Amino acid sequence: MTTQTPPKRSRGRPRNAFSDSSAGTVQSLDRALTILRGLARQGRATLTDISLSIGVPTATTHRILNTLQGQGFAEFDDNTQEWMVGVEAFRTGAAFVQRSGLAELARPVMRGLMAETGETANLAVVHGGDVVFVDQVETQNPIRAFFQPGVRARMHASGTGKALLAEMDRTRVEALIRRNGLEGYTPNTLSTPDALFADLDQIRARGWSFDNEERYAGMSCIGAAILDASGEPVAGISVSGPTTRFGSQDVAEIGPRVRRAARDISTALGWQGSTAV
Repeated sequence: MTTQTPPKRSRGRPRNAFSDSSAGTVQSLDRALTILRGLARQGRATLTDISLSIGVPTATTHRILNTLQGQGFAEFDDNTQEWMVGVEAFRTGAAFVQRSGLAELARPVMRGLMAETGETANLAVVHGGDVVFVDQVETQNPIRAFFQPGVRARMHASGTGKALLAEMDRTRVEALIRRNGLEGYTPNTLSTPDALFADLDQIRARGWSFDNEERYAGMSCIGAAILDASGEPVAGISVSGPTTRFGSQDVAEIGPRVRRAARDISTALGWQGSTAV
């Protein structure tokens, strides 16, 4: 009688049931996250541009984008045929803002700023070439500014955005201009590089920005950048309201208060720069 030798048991970890079948799934997830990061940097992109940027066939890229769209992480603009980051990406990112302590630290400062100025105080974070508003303390004035959480604004046409641009080096700002352009929203929008850079020089010198109806007619805003522990501009605080309440004397008084508020939050985040006001 022949005796069969039992097969040797493999040593080490048991075989993972997902090791083969999930390889494509993990790859798809990696590609999806790469697409989201790319959209965050570019703001908007066509299917072809996205496909070329990640080196993935158009059909595959389209399936991934459709999946992201179904979950709310991507949106498609039928008019321009461009893809952009969806609101769910903001909600996910907002969880990080909460975890990082930014919103918690900023809230009492925003309440104080609103009480001092009588205007709505806003908190926004950098997102690609835009600022995204994540929190707001409204004034009780019946005529006031209001932004829904998640509202985006181009940096060149926003008080907060311009304050953040002023903290960036010129090469980075020029790259953002090349990528996003300088769209004119009102006659006051700074739609040329020369006008924008001249304004950024003034903002850098005084520590706060002034949006004089540059995004919305009849509305003005004063903003200042919030820096993290490494000195990077990561967010901004601002007050906004009807232009009729932002005369030259009002702006001169409110600007330093907004700058002080931004520095208070920056210091709470670990920034150790000058606190002189």
